[in-house]
Amino acid sequence: MKIGRFQHSSLNETRFGIIEGDEVQVLGSNFDFRQPGRADIQAALKLDDVKLVAPVTPSKIVCVGRNYREHAAELGNKMPDEPLLFLKPSSSLISSGDRIELPEASQRVEHEGELGVVIGKRTRKLTVDDNPLDYVLGYTCVNDVTARDLQRKDVQFTRGKGFDTFCPVGPWVVTDLDPQATQVVTRVNGTVKQDGNTRDMAFPVSFLIRYISAIMTLNPGDLIATGTPAGVSKLNHGDIVEIEVSGVGVLSNEVYDPRAVQN
Repeated sequence: MKIGRFQHSSLNETRFGIIEGDEVQVLGSNFDFRQPGRADIQAALKLDDVKLVAPVTPSKIVCVGRNYREHAAELGNKMPDEPLLFLKPSSSLISSGDRIELPEASQRVEHEGELGVVIGKRTRKLTVDDNPLDYVLGYTCVNDVTARDLQRKDVQFTRGKGFDTFCPVGPWVVTDLDPQATQVVTRVNGTVKQDGNTRDMAFPVSFLIRYISAIMTLNPGDLIATGTPAGVSKLNHGDIVEIEVSGVGVLSNEVYDPRAVQN
């Protein structure tokens, strides 16, 4: 099942819908992440007639750093003994088709293609008998855009990861996916920059959910960005950056640098 969020001129609010072929099955206003299904379908619209927006509205975006050994190595970092966590603000969210805006404060902004995990029900302090994947609604594409120079300057990640437009997500959430063996590919202007597989994660998805939920409660709709494979590179004005997660789809965004326009 593909679940998306969209806007349409016939609706006075952003709604969730089930995407099938060239149609969106419109779900009611009270979409329940815990029990996604077709019982609440109210109408059908053509996919070409709606504007897809970011498929999640998380209370928090929890990100995992250095979860692929080769990426840690390319940045000259040691692998952590435990997951390295940081947060991105929800104000950084944009959808597929929106522009990534480069901030004047940074001279080097890079892409980080990742598998995103969307939580489906309240998750807190899971026991050994709990299956963490039972708490997942589905999976999506994430670009953890990073101002690398600011990240290195500040040591901690908040500024370098937190600018508006620095968390493209989408185009939708897929509920049926094996997160343990999923290809994650990033292309810039059609050239492959990153090509990794989630089986190479130091800490797999199930481990991450259990680990994070022991620290903070994960609410329905919360997003976990699971780390990026090697191959990050600088983004420039006019670039088209695509994140493709096998079984999900393609997240595509154009890069905009106001300094290039001013000059």
